[in-house]
Amino acid sequence: MEDKQIRAASLNRREALGVVGLAATALAAAQSSAAQSSAPPSASENPEHHMTKDDVDRLMTELSNWGRWGKDDQLGTLNLITPAKRKEAAGMVKEGVAISLAHDILKQKAEDNASPFNQTVQPRPQNFNGTGFGGDTYSVSYHGFAHTHMDALWHANYQGKMYNGYSIDTITPEGGGKDSILVAKNGVFTRGVLMDIPKLKGVEYLEPGTPIFPEDLNAWEKEAKVKVSAGDVIFIRTGRWARRAAKGPWNVGRSAAGLHASCAKWLKSRDVAVLASDVAQDVSPSQVQGVGLPIHQIVLVALGLYIFDNCDLEQLSDEAAKRKRWAFLVTAAPLAVPGGSGSPINPIAMY
Repeated sequence: MEDKQIRAASLNRREALGVVGLAATALAAAQSSAAQSSAPPSASENPEHHMTKDDVDRLMTELSNWGRWGKDDQLGTLNLITPAKRKEAAGMVKEGVAISLAHDILKQKAEDNASPFNQTVQPRPQNFNGTGFGGDTYSVSYHGFAHTHMDALWHANYQGKMYNGYSIDTITPEGGGKDSILVAKNGVFTRGVLMDIPKLKGVEYLEPGTPIFPEDLNAWEKEAKVKVSAGDVIFIRTGRWARRAAKGPWNVGRSAAGLHASCAKWLKSRDVAVLASDVAQDVSPSQVQGVGLPIHQIVLVALGLYIFDNCDLEQLSDEAAKRKRWAFLVTAAPLAVPGGSGSPINPIAMY
């Protein structure tokens, strides 16, 4: 993220990368929170939960999808959303009930919103017969921990390479020449699956720093009686927005519940098409010394797996629980920005 050619990454995401140097006391506090609301009692004893930078480096090769869909592929895991998968997902709509999964735009600067959305409203000119038209201009640095957005694959790189081996030299002041958001402009139309981890744990929300492990994902599949399958979008609820409403904003870049790096193998085994969450996917601190955002790194670069950050899953959680239906049709589409590193989005769940 610190590479001078990746200037589209937000300041607060770079701050997240810096948390790897936090004192051991901060990490201990995060693990203490995790113990009461996330991991099973044996979690800290599981050797797979103790990962190093070398482990993450190894997974970059072991889990790689480079070349899977051809040496020139830029679509990545969106290849898994086949026409058959779309038709199957369309058949899930029984009620015609739509639920937005985007959080309302945050215009005020806060601990979790270093780059507020800016809206400039223009006056409404009137012509000779009294009719006028209003307008406004939007400006937003959408990467980070506030705005609901989709990451393009060039948003992350590893050792100078992006998904499918493309060099960061393809990134210019005009944008990314490869792996840009433009390749996803036909949108996402597939089955979505809500994985409600606070509900699994019997709490309103996970405390910041709580890691989510593969066994948690397996336990939710069993609880919800839904098996994640190839081409799905999974939505990991941590309850971030519920906690924010109850206690106010906090520095999500420094401390957030989220997926532990050990979940990367699980994501590959299920052939997930899009990984979505109400935060930025990774538990923070990451619990992997020397790697700030291991899930971001592995899924974007090695898997070519797209990400929806900062979704609002509170209404979906209520509606899914009411129906006891955790799977649904999901649709989303980015702005068609040539060379873009991502895009604000408004995903829609449909029952």
